[in-house]
Amino acid sequence: MFYSLKSRLIAIFCLLFVLSFVTLSILLFNESRSIIRSYIESSALEKMDEYGSYIDMVQTQIYDLASIVFNSDITNNWDAVASDSASTEGEKNLAHYRMSQFLTQTTNSYSSVSGVAVYRQDGMWVSSGNLVVSNDSFLKEKWYLDFKNEDQYWIPAHTDVAELRNNNKHPVISMLMPISSFEPSLTKSVMKINVSADYFLEPLGRIHLGESGTIYLLDQHGKPMLSQNEYGAHSEMVRQVDDLRTGWRKQGVVYLNNLSGEKEILVYKKLPKTNWMLVGFVSEKDLYSQLFRLRSTILIVAAVLLIVSLILATWFSHGITKPLSRLVLAMRHVQRGDFVLAESRLAPEKRVRNEVGFATETFRNMVTRLRQHIKTEFELKLLRQQAEYKALLMQINPHFLFNTLELMSSLAIQRRTDDTVEVIESLGKMMRFSLKISDDLVPLEEELVYVHYYLSILKIRFGDQLNITIEEEGDLLRLSTVKFIFQPLIENAVKYSFMHQSEAIVRIRVSHAAGRVHLIVSDNGPGMTSEQQKKLLERSESVQLEQILTSRSSQIGLGNVLARCRLYYESLFEVRIDSTLGAGTTIELILPAQEEHQHV
Repeated sequence: MFYSLKSRLIAIFCLLFVLSFVTLSILLFNESRSIIRSYIESSALEKMDEYGSYIDMVQTQIYDLASIVFNSDITNNWDAVASDSASTEGEKNLAHYRMSQFLTQTTNSYSSVSGVAVYRQDGMWVSSGNLVVSNDSFLKEKWYLDFKNEDQYWIPAHTDVAELRNNNKHPVISMLMPISSFEPSLTKSVMKINVSADYFLEPLGRIHLGESGTIYLLDQHGKPMLSQNEYGAHSEMVRQVDDLRTGWRKQGVVYLNNLSGEKEILVYKKLPKTNWMLVGFVSEKDLYSQLFRLRSTILIVAAVLLIVSLILATWFSHGITKPLSRLVLAMRHVQRGDFVLAESRLAPEKRVRNEVGFATETFRNMVTRLRQHIKTEFELKLLRQQAEYKALLMQINPHFLFNTLELMSSLAIQRRTDDTVEVIESLGKMMRFSLKISDDLVPLEEELVYVHYYLSILKIRFGDQLNITIEEEGDLLRLSTVKFIFQPLIENAVKYSFMHQSEAIVRIRVSHAAGRVHLIVSDNGPGMTSEQQKKLLERSESVQLEQILTSRSSQIGLGNVLARCRLYYESLFEVRIDSTLGAGTTIELILPAQEEHQHV
């Protein structure tokens, strides 16, 4: 039992252990998560700053190379010869060769650039690596059309034809620049500077967000610049990135919930020169995976420590609390009047050699003497109480029997044979039930069957002048009640209803709820004032048993029922009377819900 010393000692120990450990774990976890979150956010943004500087360096080299090619006399002479219709084929080939060598030399000066090619509108293109090709297929490629029509200067990772001719199968990122004109739609020649995508991707891969977080490099339109096709799978994040891309903030961290309800973290930084954007996605679960594993480990260790502590606390308290628990249990049995069982619960004298043992032996001697002193008086009182209860029970049957015999006599005189037979059958079944005077309690369903037989007799006696119904609510199976609890109340209700009415209306309701059984009998009799109700309740509480047994009053039924209920249920019984003058009376008996063979 919880209120035992042993249980309280263990409970308090467990409570303090669990509260302190859980509080410490929560504080440690939350503080660690805040520290890790702050560190990862600042670290990721710092790495993005470094990567942004790296991008600026690569772009600076590209712009420098583009500027050299754009402003070179070799480029201008090549463009002039290639554009001059008067130039011979040999002059054009020589110019193409010199341009290719120039592009090769320039490319070798910049480590980040993998190749440069110049494409002419007439279908001719020249590339580093001494490539001079006459093939106008590039005029239909998407990168060329986007540049001419939409002024898109940067091309995301793709496979370049010129790079393939130089045995470079790796994807490249390209920047386009017009030659001889700053307007893409008007230029006749386009310079295409290629940088290997790995040149951007490898340093980007060194920026970590958790164990599986990914960072993407987006162009000014929010499209991936590198070969990161999984970017489109983050639909919720992509929509958020579109909003951030048009916002005024240059960098930051955003926390979102994905479609599965999990928290996602978005880290972003805008690159000012090209309006590119670095975006990183990572789930909070992945970001704090090690912390979550640590928390699980802590919980497992805590559970093991708690179990070990409980075992030790139980063992430690066993020597102290077990004798006390047995002593308290013995006291409870004494409180219930079971002295024999109380003595059997006490610890043997030879097992206890301390203060608790002294208290146990003193209590043992007290129980022995107390049992001897009260045994005779207790048994006499019990016998007297049972005799009183039987006397009250016997008082009911003669009163009912006389009324029923008068009814049978009247029916016989009227020659109502069928009614007489039905009354005799009902009376026989009721008498068979009433002869079981040895039973203080009977099953509630049997009592209700008895009531139905009684109602059948009343309906024959009064005919259409009696309107009586019975309702049953709740689970009434296996419940028990004191015997003959309904009949006197119903008899009184019918009698008082006919005193001032030509039709008696009686309602009986039996319900079971919240561990209580409610027995309600209502009539349409003359009713009572509140003062009369109060006096009736006070008289029923103070009346002596001898007065009920010797009384010739018409209220014997109600007094008998209340006396038997109080005698048997004592303080567990409650009676309520609700009556209005001229509108009838309702009597409600509230009993404890006892199952069969259960004792109060």
